[in-house]
Amino acid sequence: MPDPALHIVLHQPEIPFNTGAIGRTCVALGAKLWLVRPLGFRLDHRHLRRAGLDYWQHLEWEAVDDWASLLRQLPDRAPWFLSKTAPTPYTTAGFRHGDVLVFGSESQGLSRSILDAYADRCLRIPMRPEARSLNLAVSVAIVAFEARRQWEEGKEE
Repeated sequence: MPDPALHIVLHQPEIPFNTGAIGRTCVALGAKLWLVRPLGFRLDHRHLRRAGLDYWQHLEWEAVDDWASLLRQLPDRAPWFLSKTAPTPYTTAGFRHGDVLVFGSESQGLSRSILDAYADRCLRIPMRPEARSLNLAVSVAIVAFEARRQWEEGKEE
């Protein structure tokens, strides 16, 4: 299988519908989905499969036991971390083919220890203060398709 165009990491996701929808987005982009345990659902959960529809069979995905296991699987890559507390808008990042985008759980986001360790790689999606957060699947789609837009523009130059 060719190298994925993008790596989407869900760190301790909790909602199977979101993960299924993100799986569909990954298929559309040619991205690999990484799930970092613990998960808030079983991988054979019917809602996960239903949200993924018939795309799940085309999805390249892998579940790892913890953050350290993920880093061993993706050496020599500098991930981007998405957080509503990050100071830098995602639109200022220069995304490249094969990048790693890391998203936290629906209720907790990414841990402070991860965000502090990678402070210079943290990005946010700007939004009005009246909105506490966006749905995880929506957030993944926004940032992942921005990465693709940047690659496509780079091909034209």
